Amino acid sequence: MGSLRFWPVFLRNLLVWRKLAVPSLIGNIAEPLMWLVAFGYGLGSLVGDIALGERTVPYILFLASGSICMSAMNAATFEALYSAFSRMHAQKTWDGILNAPVRLEDILLAEMLWAAFKALFSVTAILAVMAALGLAQSWKLLLAWPLLLLVGITFSCIALIFNALAKGYDFFTYYFTLGLTPMMFISGVFFPSDQLPPWVQGLAQALPLAHAVALVRPLFLDHWPSQAGFHLAMLLLYASLAWLLALKLTRRRFGV
Repeated sequence: MGSLRFWPVFLRNLLVWRKLAVPSLIGNIAEPLMWLVAFGYGLGSLVGDIALGERTVPYILFLASGSICMSAMNAATFEALYSAFSRMHAQKTWDGILNAPVRLEDILLAEMLWAAFKALFSVTAILAVMAALGLAQSWKLLLAWPLLLLVGITFSCIALIFNALAKGYDFFTYYFTLGLTPMMFISGVFFPSDQLPPWVQGLAQALPLAHAVALVRPLFLDHWPSQAGFHLAMLLLYASLAWLLALKLTRRRFGV
C-alpha cells in the first residue's frame, strides 16, 4: 500500500478517459439532474416542505442533498464495475500491466482511486449546477468534497468485490437490482427514513449510503452534522473491510 506504482496505472486511466471526457461527464450528471428536476420541482410542488427535526426545508433542497450522495455512489460503482471489468477481463489490460514491475494490488488501488476520482469529478459538476439553481449556497459545502471523495472510495471498494466475482457483465445486474436500488430508497435520499417501519429504519442505518447522507445533508442546510465521528467511522469501516475483501478475491481470481 505504501508503493507509488499505482500512479502510472491511474494516469493511464486518466489519459484514456480524456478522449471521452465530455460524453462521460454528460452521462454521469444527466441522470441525477433529471431526477432532481423531475422529482424536486414536479413532486416537490405537491409535497411542499419536509420536516427535519424541529425545522422544515423545501423538498427540492432535501432531495438535492441526498441525491448528490447517490450520484457519488453510482459514479464510483459504475466505474469500478463495468469499466474496471472491461480492463481486467475483456481488454486484458491488467494482464499487460502485470508484465511490468507492477503488482496486482497496485492495479486494484489505482482502479479504486480512479473510480473515486471520477465520482468526485461528477459530483463537482452536479454541485455547480445546483449552485446555479440556488440549491448549494452554504460555505460549509466546501467540506462536502472530502466527504464525497470518501463516499466514492467506499463504494468503489464494494464494487471491486463484485468485479472480482463476476464472470460477465450480466452479473452486475444482481448488485444494482438487489443492492444499490433498495439502498437508494431506504437511506433517506428521497424521503426521511423515519417514515419507514422500525425494522427497515434499523436496516437503513446499517447502510453506507445512509451514513453518507447523514454527513452531507446538514451541510446543504448550513448546519453541522450530528454524530459526525460515528458516520465517518462507519464509512471508513465499510471502505477498509471492502478493500481487504476485494483484494483477497482479486488475488484468488488471478491465482496470486
